[in-house]
Amino acid sequence: MTGPWGPVYGPIDLDVEAGGVSVLVYPTGTGRTALLMTLAGRMKPVEGQITVFGHSRARDIFAHSALACIDELDKIAESVTVRDLITEQKRWDAAWYRFIGAADQDDLAKVCAPVFGEVALPSLTAYFDELSELEQTLLRIALANTATPPLLVVANLDHLTDDRNRDIVLKRLIALGEQQTVITATVNGVTDTGVRAQLTVGSE
Repeated sequence: MTGPWGPVYGPIDLDVEAGGVSVLVYPTGTGRTALLMTLAGRMKPVEGQITVFGHSRARDIFAHSALACIDELDKIAESVTVRDLITEQKRWDAAWYRFIGAADQDDLAKVCAPVFGEVALPSLTAYFDELSELEQTLLRIALANTATPPLLVVANLDHLTDDRNRDIVLKRLIALGEQQTVITATVNGVTDTGVRAQLTVGSE
C-alpha cells in the first residue's frame, strides 16, 4: 500500500491459517491500521493480491469480515447510551422494511454475551463514556460482530492501558476464535499460549 507521501506498508508476504487467533506483531501506526483494514476488505492494496476464504475483491472480503476498534471507522460518541448503540446496530442489520424498536435486555444479551463471556454486561442506560476501558472495548467488538462472519479483525490491543484488561480481551478473542478466524495486532506480541500463531510483520 502506498499513499500520497510514499509507502504505507509492504511489500508483505503473509499467510494466516483459518481458525483461532493470529496475532500480528507489528509496530503501531498508519501502516498497521491500513493493513488490518485491507485484511478486512475496507481498503484495496495498490499492488499485489489478497485472498480471504477464496475471495480477492475488497467488496467480497468486506461481506465476510468484521472490523472493530479502528477509531477512524467505529469510534463511538461519549454521550450515547448502550441502548442506543444496540438499537442502531439492530437497525443496520435488519431488512429496510422491518420496524426495530428500542433495544431491551434480551437484545443486550444477544449482542454482547458472546463477546463479554463472564464479564458482566453493561447497563442499557449507561453512557458509553461511563463504561470502563474493558467494557468499551468488548462493546465495540460485539457491535462489529453481530453477524458473526468468518473473519473478525480487532485492532490495537496496545490501546488497552491495563495489562489485565488486555489479557481478558485476548481470552475473549480466543473464545471467539473457536467459531471464527480472528486477527489482532500488537507491538510486542502476547504470552497467552491459547493463540494459534504470532506473525512478525516487520517495521513500517
